[in-house]
Formats: sequence, C-alpha cells, structure tokens
Amino acid sequence: MDESLLRSLTPSVLGILVRRGADFAAAEDAVQDALVEAVRVWPADPPRDPKGWLVTVAWHRFLDATRSEAARRRREDLVDEEPGPGPVPAVDDTLQLYFLCAHPSLTPSSAVALTLRAVGGLTTRQIARAYLVPEATMAQRISRAKRTVSSVRLDRPGDVATVLRVLYLVFNEGYSGDIDLAAEAVRLTRQLAAAIDHPEVAGLLALMLLHHARRAARTAPDGSLVPLAEQDRGRWDTGAITEGVEILQAALARDRLGEFQAQAAIAALHADAPTAEETDWVQIVEWYDELARLTDSPVVRLNRAVAVGEADGPRAGLAALAALNDSLPRHTAVAAYLHERDGDLATAARLYAEAARKATNLAERDHLTRRAARLNARGRG
Repeated sequence: MDESLLRSLTPSVLGILVRRGADFAAAEDAVQDALVEAVRVWPADPPRDPKGWLVTVAWHRFLDATRSEAARRRREDLVDEEPGPGPVPAVDDTLQLYFLCAHPSLTPSSAVALTLRAVGGLTTRQIARAYLVPEATMAQRISRAKRTVSSVRLDRPGDVATVLRVLYLVFNEGYSGDIDLAAEAVRLTRQLAAAIDHPEVAGLLALMLLHHARRAARTAPDGSLVPLAEQDRGRWDTGAITEGVEILQAALARDRLGEFQAQAAIAALHADAPTAEETDWVQIVEWYDELARLTDSPVVRLNRAVAVGEADGPRAGLAALAALNDSLPRHTAVAAYLHERDGDLATAARLYAEAARKATNLAERDHLTRRAARLNARGRG
C-alpha cells in the first residue's frame, strides 16, 4: 500500500469535492472514508486512475451522508449534478486548501492540526501522537476547526504569510512518535512551492532544508543535545544543504527580501563554514540586522546578541543583550553563554542553572544543567 501516494492525492481530492459544492467539514469526512476504503481495496485491486477512484468514492460517500440530512431539495440537486464517469480534470486545489486551513479565524494550534489533516493527509491518531495529546482531544480540535472554515469561500485570495507561519510552526514542532513533523513540513512546503511562485515560499523551503540537514548531528547517542559549534559537520546532509542554498540564491536574486529568506541566509552561512571557528559571524550579524528591520522581533535581537558576541567579543554581545527585556525566552541561557565566553565561570554556572529551571523541554533542561555542572566542576578544580 503506497501511503505516500494517498497522502499526496488527499488535498486535490478534497478540493474537488469542495469545488463541487460540498462544505469543507462534510467533504473532509468523505475523503477520509475514501482513504480508508482505498487501504482496504487497493492492495488486491489497484485502480488505473487512483485520483479518479478516490474522487468517485468520496463523492458517493458525501452524497450518502447528504441523503440523511433534512435539506432534501439541496440533496436532490446534488444527486442530479453528479458528474459522469471519466478522467478527473487536472486542477490543483492544494493552494486554496492551504489558505483555508490557515484561516485567520483559527488559532495557530488549530490551523496546524487542520493543515496536517486536510493537506498532509495524516490521521487524527497520527497528529495526536505527534503532539502527545489524547486522540479525543485532537479530534475535538480538528472538528471545531472544520466547523469554523466550513462556510468560508475558496474563491478569495489567501494570505501567503499566514500559510507560511503555519508551516513554520509545523516544522518547529520537530518530531515525536511515528510522525516526523519536521520532514512533514518540508514535504508540505515543497507542495506549496510547486503551487505558487513566491520568494518567501522558496525562502521558507530553503530554511527548512538547511536546518533539517543538521538533524543527524543535533543529538548524541544518549539523546542529549549537541550545540551547533560542537556538532560533527561530517554528519550534515550535504545534498539538502546544496539544494537549500540553490533555492535561496534564486529567491534572493528576485530582490524581494522577506524574513524567511533572511533566516535562510543565516542558516546558509552556518552550513557553509567548514568548522565552527570559520563561521562568518560578521556577515551573520549583518543578516540579523536585516531580519530585525523586517520583523522588529525581540527574539531576533536576542539571537543577534549571540552573533555580536561571536563577531566582536562576548562583552559586545553582553552590551547588546543588556538592551533587551530579561523575560525573553532563552535570555538567561544567552547571558550564561556570553559570560562563559568572557571567562566569568561562576556567573555563567549560576545563569545556566537558572536557565535550566526555566527550560520548557527535558532535553534543553538537561543540556543546561550539564553545562552548569561542568563549569562548577572547573571552578572547584
């Protein structure tokens, strides 16, 4: 059973049903029923036209459900309008579905879940496992999201920035259980890049590829985090790096700079350095300046302080950090790192321990705790 084929066909089949007049929630339920039927039937009797088969079965399931509704007149109209057999028109509705799932009326978590379900083709159980929540909780979240967007028309222009933000959220979830959300985000962003010619879409795809290329080196065999400077660069995926850099260069050549292109440029400079010591920190600071201009984000300025500390020395980094609110996530960890670079091991150890207590995940907490313990041991020695 080719699961990847089913997942790749899901958005276009769903889009066809919506275009034929089905509301989003009912169409999505019908498509899921068709996918279940495909898993049952295809191994023994594969269709010659998989997409057409799915459209036919899903449409019939939708009509069956419609017949049980009270709106008899509309139901009979839909039956009369049923298209005849034949090839399915090659219309790509994926882009419209992206815009629908990233509707501004949805919360970010609901938009991500709906995108994974409707565009990614994942089951509710798979999404729940990836987010480490009960399946019933995720089912309720997706149902509410479907009801919210059911009345939204698909003929309105969508907000590309919102779609990209949702995909970025998916990517940053990483992976858990049997679904690799980072890889899933790359796959979905490739789909979007094929459907729309936009430099920021290319920038996000390049950013994902460049970050994902380092994945194998990010953790030690015991599961502990490995900082970028300490990673074995021989384990980086050079193919993904090459592809990401090529996509980024083509996007930058269009001279329509956006935040994802700027982030990708920073990631490319890290990927281009043969060793951590050879990283072009001066140019990275310049890109952070561009990124801060584009976003005015305090998190960007926090990361810029680290880059300044590498380019101009830790005291310059601490001076840049002093201008930022110390309640920012990772502020304490950055301060600890810069104090360590400056040779103030006692202060660094204290701040690492404080940052560990504030950490939001176990791997980060363990990493910061180990750094504090290492510096305390050096101080005693």
